[in-house]
Amino acid sequence: MEKKGIKIAAQNRKAYHDYFVEEKFEAGIELFGTEVKSIRAGTLNLKDSYCTIKDGELFVNSMHISPYEKGNIFNREPERVRRLLMHKREIRKLFALVKQDGYALVPLSVYFKDAKVKVEVGLCKGKKNYDKRDATAKRDAQREMDRAIKARR
Repeated sequence: MEKKGIKIAAQNRKAYHDYFVEEKFEAGIELFGTEVKSIRAGTLNLKDSYCTIKDGELFVNSMHISPYEKGNIFNREPERVRRLLMHKREIRKLFALVKQDGYALVPLSVYFKDAKVKVEVGLCKGKKNYDKRDATAKRDAQREMDRAIKARR
């Protein structure tokens, strides 16, 4: 019997810093056995990865999965382009939105859901530098308020 629940394998925290996440989608991913074992070992990096749509199919680029130690000849190239699995109508919807100015598809996290590997893809709009500074200032202010409340108790 397989385990139920969600176990996060990797998150792309940089995406939340560089983009406003408008909407999130769940997609399956086409992997080989040694890649799944490597993800279970936690050797996955989503930094600088992005998604593209080509010929009605969704692909994730520059997602680094380190070769599995015991994989020998079955290991694949670490940064190969991998296909994401979504319904055709969802891909068409995303394609229409991405064609608009300023939108990008960015993988936000990779996780196990009922023993299957899933990717959370975000429809994102790029942040300007002043937006990033504003977000940092808000986060710092919230942290200060939390400290003050904790100190009063």
